[in-house]
Amino acid sequence: MSIKKLGEQTLKYKKPPIINSYYSIVGPKEGKGPLGKYFDMVLDDDLIGQKSWEKAERKMMFDASINAIKKSKFKVTDIDFFIAGDLLNQIISSSFAAKDLQIPFLGIYGACSTFCQGLIFGSVLIDGGFANNVLVATSSHFCTAERQYRYPLELGNQRPPTSQWTVTGSGAVVLSNSGKGLKVTYSTLGKILDFGLKDPNDMGSAMAPAAAHTIIQHFKDTGFTPKDYDLIVTGDLGVIGKDIASEIISNQEYDISNVFSDCGTMIFTPSQDTHSGGSGCACSAVVSCGYIFREMEKGIFTRVLIVATGAMLSKASYLQGESIPCIANAVTIESK
Repeated sequence: MSIKKLGEQTLKYKKPPIINSYYSIVGPKEGKGPLGKYFDMVLDDDLIGQKSWEKAERKMMFDASINAIKKSKFKVTDIDFFIAGDLLNQIISSSFAAKDLQIPFLGIYGACSTFCQGLIFGSVLIDGGFANNVLVATSSHFCTAERQYRYPLELGNQRPPTSQWTVTGSGAVVLSNSGKGLKVTYSTLGKILDFGLKDPNDMGSAMAPAAAHTIIQHFKDTGFTPKDYDLIVTGDLGVIGKDIASEIISNQEYDISNVFSDCGTMIFTPSQDTHSGGSGCACSAVVSCGYIFREMEKGIFTRVLIVATGAMLSKASYLQGESIPCIANAVTIESK
C-alpha cells in the first residue's frame, strides 16, 4: 500500500527535502525585465563567447549547476545524482553539461515543465533514502528554441501576438536530506491533456487546461484551498494562457485570483515586446531560483505552489499535423 501518495496524483514527503542552494543565470533581455535584480548572473550577450547558441545554452547550464554546488558548500563529489533536461533535440544541453560535471546523470524531458519534474524526481530520491544530495537543473535559450521549433532568426519572420519569448537562462537547485532552508513538501504529477490545438505560436492556450487540471487536482488530493497559499504560480502560460486557466479554475469554484501569477508574465514587461510573455524551460526555473525562493527566505511568502507547464510537441509531430499534448507538474515549497 502506498503510504506517501494522497488522492489520485499527489505525493507527500515524509521527510521533506531541503533546498540547500539555488542559482540563476539569465540573458540580457531577461536582466532588463522587472525581476532583473533577483538573478545571480545577467549575461552581457546571448552567445557568452561561444561559437553557437546551442553551445551558449550548454555553458549556461554548466555554470548554473557548478555555482549552485559552490553555494551549497559541497564538493562536486558530494552530489549523488544530477537530474536535468532542456528543449534541444535529445536534451543535448543537459547531456553535455553532465559530461563536464561527471555526476551520475538522469536526463529528463517535460518540455517547459521540466524544472518541476526534476524537483519531483530529486525529492523522491532523497525522501526515499536513495540520495543525500541531488542537483536539479534546466535551461532554455531564445535563439536555440526559435531555430528548432519555429524559424531561424535570420529569416526575420513576424511573430503573431499570441507568441511567447523563450527565456534565455538556466536555473539550478541542490536538494539535500538535511540542513536549513526551504522545503519541498508536496508534489502533484500532471496528466497529459490535449484539446486539439495545433498552433505552436499559441502554446499558452494549449497548456492552460493542463495547468488548471493539476491545480484543481492538487486541492482535491491535499485538502488545501487557495487561501492556504501565498502564491500559486504557473510556469509559462503567458498572458492569454493565464486568463484561460484562471477562468477554468474559477468555474470549478476555486477562487485563486488573489494569489495567482505566471512566470511568463512576471519576467518581462509589455514594453519589451515579447507579445504574450515568456516561455521555455528556464522560465519557471529562473523565476523560482531568482525571485520566489529569495522572497520566501525573506518571509514574504511562506507556502508557494509552483506549477511548471509544458507543451509536449516536437518538429516531427507538428510537421505531421498533430495537435499539442500538454502537461503541468506542481511542487509545494514551504519556508516553515
